[in-house]
Amino acid sequence: MAALGQSPRLGRLGPDRSDGPHAGTLRERIWAARWCYLFMAPTLLLALLFTFYPLVASWYISFLDWSGLDSDREWVGFANYVEAVRDPYFWQAFGRTFAFAAVTVPGTIILALFAALLLNDQSLRMRAVFRTMFFLPVVTTTAIVGIVMSLVLNPFDGPLNAALLTLGLIDAPVDFLGDPDLSLWAVAGVYVWKWMGISMIYWLVALQTVPPELYEAAQVDGASRSKVHRHITIPLIMPFAIIITLIGFVGALQTFPLVQAMTGGGPAFSTELVEVYIFRLAFAAEHQPRLGYASAVAVFFGLTVLALTLAQAWGLRRAAATQRELRSGRR
Repeated sequence: MAALGQSPRLGRLGPDRSDGPHAGTLRERIWAARWCYLFMAPTLLLALLFTFYPLVASWYISFLDWSGLDSDREWVGFANYVEAVRDPYFWQAFGRTFAFAAVTVPGTIILALFAALLLNDQSLRMRAVFRTMFFLPVVTTTAIVGIVMSLVLNPFDGPLNAALLTLGLIDAPVDFLGDPDLSLWAVAGVYVWKWMGISMIYWLVALQTVPPELYEAAQVDGASRSKVHRHITIPLIMPFAIIITLIGFVGALQTFPLVQAMTGGGPAFSTELVEVYIFRLAFAAEHQPRLGYASAVAVFFGLTVLALTLAQAWGLRRAAATQRELRSGRR
């Protein structure tokens, strides 16, 4: 026993913790995982340069009266934020942004749910092909999508107007992107088409959580497909709807590439969402840039997105709790 107590591996009587996953000092653990940190270093450096530094800098710049083009910087405190609160153009852009999200999010989620229910059917042939077709717009560059869809919606030689004229649905070409009353909703339609695929994937993942024995029992009872979806599928995947909705809502607030490529915020500012408004303030050529004020607007908008992200985290916990309750009730 004495020899055991003096063992260099045990040191003293009791379990040896030197081989555990948390053994040694912090420096020793970092050195043991040095290759992991080495491979992470490029990504961390890029994140510091292009994410964390601009984030911190935007907060600082938001308290300045600065054009971004010269060295004259005046500290104005919260004056930029006060101006943003009083700026009607900002609130118009803010309202358009949330109106855009209020239309695109339900449209995207509902269409994606129908597509997922259809493509989750085991009897459907070429399901993988159709899933790929729905998902292709998601992985296509947003700028390319915007340019191509601008050509599709062109009132002079666009294929959409040509098809509508041929079918007799319209008497004259419709300027979808040139009419202030239509332009925002035309962009919204393109947005739904582009991002529906990712919501479809989320729904397909949710559908995999439905126990197959429930479907088998429903078939034995002679339930139709619509009743199966209404009484089994939809109730069991509804907890996932919270997360999918919040993810879609946050994404719908970040639409700068698509809007800039299709309309640039026009006509008559009808598609100028908050991100386009920030870009115009900071970099537009028709007036002297106001980088400080644009940063204040960006921070204000960023805090809104952050609040929605926190709501998403809360929704995730609630969805998990509801799912556990449903499963425990089945048992």
